[in-house]
Amino acid sequence: MSDGGTDLRTATTQELHDRYGQLPTTALVKLVATNFAGRIAFANSFGIEDVVLQHLLLPWLPKVAVFVLDTGRLPEETHAVIERWRTEFHLPVQICNPDAEALSAFTQEHGPNAFYRSAQLRQQCCAVRKLAPLQRALVNHDAWFTGLRRGQSAYRQATAVFDRDEAGRLKISPLAAWTDADVWNYAHEHRLPYNVLYQQGYPSIGCSPCTRAVAPGGDPRSGRWWWEETSRKECGLHLRRDPEVHRVN
Repeated sequence: MSDGGTDLRTATTQELHDRYGQLPTTALVKLVATNFAGRIAFANSFGIEDVVLQHLLLPWLPKVAVFVLDTGRLPEETHAVIERWRTEFHLPVQICNPDAEALSAFTQEHGPNAFYRSAQLRQQCCAVRKLAPLQRALVNHDAWFTGLRRGQSAYRQATAVFDRDEAGRLKISPLAAWTDADVWNYAHEHRLPYNVLYQQGYPSIGCSPCTRAVAPGGDPRSGRWWWEETSRKECGLHLRRDPEVHRVN
C-alpha cells in the first residue's frame, strides 16, 4: 500500500527518505501506521523517547501492536511506569520474555552476572534476553517503530528515519531528529508518565545491573555497561546495517 506514490513496502530507504523524510512527525506516524495496519509493531522500552512515541501512536491502536522486552532484570521503576501506561491509557502491552531454556543454559554455564566479566559474555546475555525475544515478537510483522534519536549517542548520530533490519523489515524512527529538549517538552506538555529514574540521574535506562546514574553533564550512555572500554554502548538491537540489502515484498 501507499499514498498513491511511493510504495512503503518495496521502496528503498533512500526513496522513502526523499518522499517522506520531511513529513511532520504526526503525519509520518499516521502514514506508516495506516499503510502497515495489523503488520507493524512498536518495541517500547518505556524510556522517555518511547513514552513520547507511544503517546503519538495512541490514535493508531490497535493497528500497531505494542510489546516490551522484559529481560528479567528490569528495574522495578520500569515495571512501575509500564503499569501506569496499562492502567491510565488502557494500553495493551505484550510482555516478551527470554526463552526459559536458553536463559537457564546461559546462566548455568556462565552465572547470572557473567556480563561483568567480558564484552563477549555481555553481548551473549543481551542476545538471550533481548535479541532473540525481539525476533520472536516481530515474526508476523513487516515493519516496526523505534524511539531512536540521533542525539542519544555518538553512535546513533547516523540514525535514519527509515531503515531495514537484518530480516528486511522496515524500521521507522519518527523521533530521529528530535532533540533532548523536544522530547522532554513534549512529555511535560502532555503530562506523560515516565520512569522516575530520570529524576535520579539516569539519562539512559536498561537492565538494573547494567545501568547506573551519570554525573551532571556526563555522556548519557556512560551509565550503560560502564565497565566496558568502548564508545559503542549498544545491546545489539539497533546496530546499523546496509539499508538497501533487504526489502519486504
